[in-house]
Amino acid sequence: MADDEEKDLQKFLKNVDEITNLIQEMNSADPAVQQKAVLETEKRLALAEVVHNEDECRTALNKTMISPAQAPTKSADERNSEAFLASVEKDAKERAKRRKENKALATALKERGNDAFVRGDYEAAILCYSEGLKKLKDMKVLYTNRAQAYIKLGDYQKAVVDCDWALKCDEKCTKAYFHMGKAHLALKNYSESRECFQKILEISPKLQTQVKDYLNQVNLKEKADLQEKEAHKYLDSGKNTAVTTKTLLESLSKSDQNPLFYAGGIEILTGMMKDCTERTLFRTHGGFSIIIENEVIRRCFSTARKDAVEEMVCVAVLQLWKAVCIDNEENQRLLLMSPDTSRLLPALVASEVPGIQQQSLALLLQLAQTENGRNLIIGHLDLTRLLEALVSFLNFSDKKANSAMGLFTDLALEERFQAWFQTNLFGVLPALKSVLKRDPKVGSPTALCQCIAIMGNLSAEAAIGKQLCASEEFGEACLGLMVRCEEDVDVFREVIYTLLGLLMNLCLQSPIISEVWASKVSRRCLSLLNSQDGGLMTRAAGVLSRTLSSSLIITGEALRAGVVKKMMKFLKTGGQKASRYAVKILAVCTNSYHEAREEVVRLDKNFSILMKLLNSEDEILVGNAALCLGNCAEVPYTATSLLKTNIVQVLLKQAASDTQKTAVQLNAGIALGKLCTVEPRFAAQLRQLHGLEILNSTVKHLDDS
Repeated sequence: MADDEEKDLQKFLKNVDEITNLIQEMNSADPAVQQKAVLETEKRLALAEVVHNEDECRTALNKTMISPAQAPTKSADERNSEAFLASVEKDAKERAKRRKENKALATALKERGNDAFVRGDYEAAILCYSEGLKKLKDMKVLYTNRAQAYIKLGDYQKAVVDCDWALKCDEKCTKAYFHMGKAHLALKNYSESRECFQKILEISPKLQTQVKDYLNQVNLKEKADLQEKEAHKYLDSGKNTAVTTKTLLESLSKSDQNPLFYAGGIEILTGMMKDCTERTLFRTHGGFSIIIENEVIRRCFSTARKDAVEEMVCVAVLQLWKAVCIDNEENQRLLLMSPDTSRLLPALVASEVPGIQQQSLALLLQLAQTENGRNLIIGHLDLTRLLEALVSFLNFSDKKANSAMGLFTDLALEERFQAWFQTNLFGVLPALKSVLKRDPKVGSPTALCQCIAIMGNLSAEAAIGKQLCASEEFGEACLGLMVRCEEDVDVFREVIYTLLGLLMNLCLQSPIISEVWASKVSRRCLSLLNSQDGGLMTRAAGVLSRTLSSSLIITGEALRAGVVKKMMKFLKTGGQKASRYAVKILAVCTNSYHEAREEVVRLDKNFSILMKLLNSEDEILVGNAALCLGNCAEVPYTATSLLKTNIVQVLLKQAASDTQKTAVQLNAGIALGKLCTVEPRFAAQLRQLHGLEILNSTVKHLDDS
């Protein structure tokens, strides 16, 4: 008995020690330790409740009978332990109540801090976030928000500490890693910054694009830092070129000198920018601000009609910027992020002074050779004004116009440009329409083709295509250019070919611009089907395959123009793309007109062409071939001629196929149904192949999907 009492005592003392530790941990300053202790306490209380419930339903067993359990007499130690746990339970409930109240107060303080942050009052924001943390120490958003405010004030070390606390609250807090990465970058802790951004990718792989940008910033900053260290060493060495760069910049910083003084000094300085070290010295000695903030130079740039000296100054500055930006990303960043130059460069590209226009375009082309440069142009220049300036180059010779379109192409390939284009399309539309309304005989046809091709590629994005289709004026401009080019198809063949590509993308949209517009376009394409140029014929067929279904009238016109015969020829001799367009046109025609069905049957008596298409791996070809064959089966005696073929097996295979396009299954099933209706012997074949069960299963699958 004494042993049992000793065990009970030891058990009680152990419980007391553990509970005391829990209470200490619940009062810890570390939110993570505090939270763990609360969870452990709740776990103990739940366990005690289970044990208590089990005690109530226990039975006692003696040698003679089973009887209801008698409440055992509890020792003083057990009673003290239970009382202690009850006290902890009460304390936990009180803590939960206080936490709820504190959370409400902390949330209100967070909102006040956010309002102050938006106003730019970062000190007030920090005070609000700090007061909130006094109420609730483990509210991670208060730490990350305060870190962001510290970054705005340049207090990067405190920002790092706050992000560290946020990660103690939530080790997968990407916002904390983002702000910590920015703070470390500002502190020039490049490895730590890189680790933070890489951690974001581990936690959330879908943020890969953003993380790539952050890591790129780290790499560029680290590279710039190393360049500056090398430049300082070079300057300390006392070498002539380094000293001359510094001296020249000091001379150019003098105010109110003759414009020729600045032009000459800038030309000498440009000649010295031979390597990365010299370009970095230009930056570290304030070269950009010295040039941009010079009042005489600013006046030269702002004058509308420039004299020879003013032009000389402007050209000299543009050539200097080209020289200092070669292989120097930090210089590129400083140049394009300056509000003055970001406004100035698009205007210079549109300048009426040929030398200035040429040098500004050459500068932007140079910058656009790298992803970093393209992102800087897209992120900081007035793209609407720049685009307007670029398309104005179409009036010039091949070399200038092609250079401008080369820059347009480089930018248009970037996702950021495409997002900007979609958002700002309304403002850009006048410039695009002006391209289509121009006389193709004026300027460079090659550059015009390139510009139209860019529009075509951009219109392939559904959101952009829909906006373009919403503009009837844009559609009419496309049609007008086609009419002007058809006056001399041989000369403007490339323009027409490219324009047909744009029209195909526009015709993909629903609704199409208008039925009237679609009819006009269809007539132009029907005319082009008489061309001897295979490329033009194929693209014309591509547009027709998307416009014919918009009007029964134009479909009838196409039939009378011999479109069925031409499309059957396409199917015999054309490639996969031409065959796609051709069979789609045949499907539209046979769906609407009995004359079309009869002509297909006459031109393909044994359906050898359509049967071949039905065995294709191209689902678009198969689906339209099945539709066309089903339509043609309605021609009297046609189905009978197929009795000796394996048409039922072929169609049944397609109807039951695991295809991504349900139209294939549906059209194959419809064709089978039509064959069985006009020729009962096909129904017998279908039953022998258990086709009805297969078709029922397919129909159910289509209904479910």
